[in-house]
Amino acid sequence: MAQYANMGAMLLIRRRVVFGNRDFAELVVWRVPEPVPPSTHGFKYRLVYIVEGRRVVGFDNERGKGDHLHLGDQEQPYAFSDVETLVADFLGAVADWRAENGKA
Repeated sequence: MAQYANMGAMLLIRRRVVFGNRDFAELVVWRVPEPVPPSTHGFKYRLVYIVEGRRVVGFDNERGKGDHLHLGDQEQPYAFSDVETLVADFLGAVADWRAENGKA
């Protein structure tokens, strides 16, 4: 775990997973000293699955939007509970997308 001193945030996860020549996942999760509004928990996160340069699955809590997920071009709220569940939900969504699109 690395400390990001200027923000008082602590990096918990930074990982890139390469699936093939043109698809990869990137997972970044920080513990932050104060919630990122309108989220109420102490984490800032961005988990994304990219295929041929396009985001096909994404989970994040952008300031002003709160916890949400992207499936293709659709965006919907996400009920964040903890980091372990977040990662499991993201990996499940990636596995579903890959199975539905002949990449599994």
